[in-house]
Amino acid sequence: MANSTFEEQIAKNGKLIYTNVGDSMMPLIRQDRDLLIIEKKPEGRLKKYDVPLYKRDSGQYVLHRILKVRKDDYVICGDNRWKREYGISDRHIIGVLTGVVRDGKTIPVTDKKYRFYVHLWCDLFYLRAPIVAVGMRLKRMKYKRKRHET
Repeated sequence: MANSTFEEQIAKNGKLIYTNVGDSMMPLIRQDRDLLIIEKKPEGRLKKYDVPLYKRDSGQYVLHRILKVRKDDYVICGDNRWKREYGISDRHIIGVLTGVVRDGKTIPVTDKKYRFYVHLWCDLFYLRAPIVAVGMRLKRMKYKRKRHET
């Protein structure tokens, strides 16, 4: 994939397989360990729980989950985040996650265990979000304390 964009790879091959950078989709996707299978965006609107790969107006690529489908855009959030993102429309979306390769085994998004995780994780967003927020704050405090000790 040297010197080509995600858009070019999907246009050429119909899909993109890559490993992610960042922890925003943990615990589902582990940084530098799991492979992601992203396929061309299907016709029409995406659905709640889909995981689009999209490009923000800033040029940054993001892979987060749809929490709500609105008339003109989507409400999107990473599984390991508590702040929702608004204003992501179909023009931003490049492709959609169709599977995760973990330890050599492909887990399609249609898998029963995957669907159970998605519903549990997303339907309990209002319980999960404050826990994730507190965890992130504690992580930042620990990092700052470590920096001051060195």
